[in-house]
Amino acid sequence: MKKYIFILFAMLHTAAMGQETDTTFLKKLFESKPELFGGILNHPANNEVQVLYTRIDRDAQNRPSFSSYAYNLDPLHYFYPASTVKLAACIFALEKVNSLKKTGLTSKSTMLTDSSSAGQTSVLVDASAANGLPSVEHYIKKILLTSDNDAFNRLYEFIGRAEINQKLKHYGLLHSRILNRLAIGDAGEPARHTNPVRFYNGSKLVYRQDEQYDPKDYPLNLTHTTMGKGYLDSADRLVNKPFSLENKNAFSIADQQSLMKRLMFPEVFPETERFQLTKDDYKLIYTYMSKLPAESNFPAYNEKEFWPNYAKMLFYGRDKTTVPNPDVRIFNKYGDSYGYIIDNAYIVDFKNKVEFLLTAVVQSNEDGIYNDNRYEYETVCYPFMKNLGRCIYEIERTRKKDSPANLDHLRMSYQ
Repeated sequence: MKKYIFILFAMLHTAAMGQETDTTFLKKLFESKPELFGGILNHPANNEVQVLYTRIDRDAQNRPSFSSYAYNLDPLHYFYPASTVKLAACIFALEKVNSLKKTGLTSKSTMLTDSSSAGQTSVLVDASAANGLPSVEHYIKKILLTSDNDAFNRLYEFIGRAEINQKLKHYGLLHSRILNRLAIGDAGEPARHTNPVRFYNGSKLVYRQDEQYDPKDYPLNLTHTTMGKGYLDSADRLVNKPFSLENKNAFSIADQQSLMKRLMFPEVFPETERFQLTKDDYKLIYTYMSKLPAESNFPAYNEKEFWPNYAKMLFYGRDKTTVPNPDVRIFNKYGDSYGYIIDNAYIVDFKNKVEFLLTAVVQSNEDGIYNDNRYEYETVCYPFMKNLGRCIYEIERTRKKDSPANLDHLRMSYQ
């Protein structure tokens, strides 16, 4: 009986993950378009490109199957994942809310963050929310619309570092870890401490969480965690030695796409392997992953600062002038830091019945100096991401499929 259960599990896992990954298709694609990808191909070590593209085919019952294609995929070659880790935090925060539903806690409950250790800060109001108060739901909106760093930090504190990393392992994301908050210089001992939090429904306290401490380390056998020839320190002084990103967050390309696949296609996973999310949770994430900043009222954004394509690296390359295609929606989470541009996306075209998964990283730091804010985002990274997304889209738009995809369940309301 145990042997039968193991075989059944293996079959289900194989169906969910797709077949063996092809490693030649993307290389040939890049070589066939030197006008778009020649610069990257000529300097592969400099740009550290990794790409994972997954085709989706539907049967007559609309059930998906997957075929994956990789370029330079290496889970041990480190790149800084920046804000891409925030999608995991959104999912894990909602899972934690659901685990505490007996207390009356919901994602809409008022979330008040206190401070108890050196360097911690509190949050008692949020002027960008309709009611002026912070909540898990509102933090998720801010993360998915414009990648708000403070919103991620507050979810990190609610979930707790230990639980975050336990969940990564539970879902088979074995080349990833989340160790610290973002954009506040959080590292070492302070990152192990997370703030106390209180939740209210109206004036009623429904859940209190004391400060948590995580004593564990989460070692990964990674290469390339020390890079470049120098960096600017906190006082903007040049230090002439390689820059170290050891003991920082890690989120491999394959793990990023695995998380996205489990999020967008829960039906292909056994129930015990699905995220513990409700229908409303999925709707919240799907809506705000694919929503454009200008379509949001709470929070509201200045279109000059957060233009329509601001968060859509693949397909648009953060272009300020291109008008978004009304038939295309991009469910994604991007990241940008230290010269790295990363995007983890599920792209759909409702009119042409197109859908595909695409996850990629590219870096450009020609002077080899880190923390100087001199990276070739505009000339190297954004064009690569845009060209990659558009090329794959055109392949998918013209690719023959036995059964057209029914994508109606992904039509969200953006009012």
